[in-house]
Amino acid sequence: MRKRNTQVRRHSIAQLVQERGEVSVEELSALFDTSEVTIRKDLTSLEKNGQLLRRYGGAVSLPQEAVDEVLNETVATSETKDKIAEAAVALINDHYRIVIDCGSTTGALVSRLGNKKGLVVMTNSLSLANAINELENEPTLLMTGGTWDAHSESFQGKVAESVLRSYDFDQLFIGADGVDLARGTTTFNELIG
Repeated sequence: MRKRNTQVRRHSIAQLVQERGEVSVEELSALFDTSEVTIRKDLTSLEKNGQLLRRYGGAVSLPQEAVDEVLNETVATSETKDKIAEAAVALINDHYRIVIDCGSTTGALVSRLGNKKGLVVMTNSLSLANAINELENEPTLLMTGGTWDAHSESFQGKVAESVLRSYDFDQLFIGADGVDLARGTTTFNELIG
């Protein structure tokens, strides 16, 4: 329920900023009866998602040109991710054991799994695990566990790797920032030197 409350609060904050043009951390903390630290995290997340701009002590709404640009980019990106997800789901058969990595592109296929029977799905993402758990076909859900990485909002590290090695899967759907012909898929991880 906590995650749902966070999403509802953040949605309300974004609407409030859009209506008023500017809000303070102190004001939001009192309004939502939560700590200023929590509100600052909310504002950081909303800024990251292109919904507002952080300012000292609060946030302001985005200029309309920036909103239009973000919306246009989001629509184009969503259409591409939807096409990728549709192609990926077409490769999944009933009763498959699959791994779905964290990420918005890999996450786009979760809602399309509803007509697959007998799936076993492992993920390292809490948000994807929640989405998988809500599917009506009730796939068996496995989590990797491991060390939480707030940047990718996923579990990773030695424990996650160990859990993945202890199962056999039919397919793996991973997110990547790039592809190198010699090394394979690549991603940015500031923790690795």
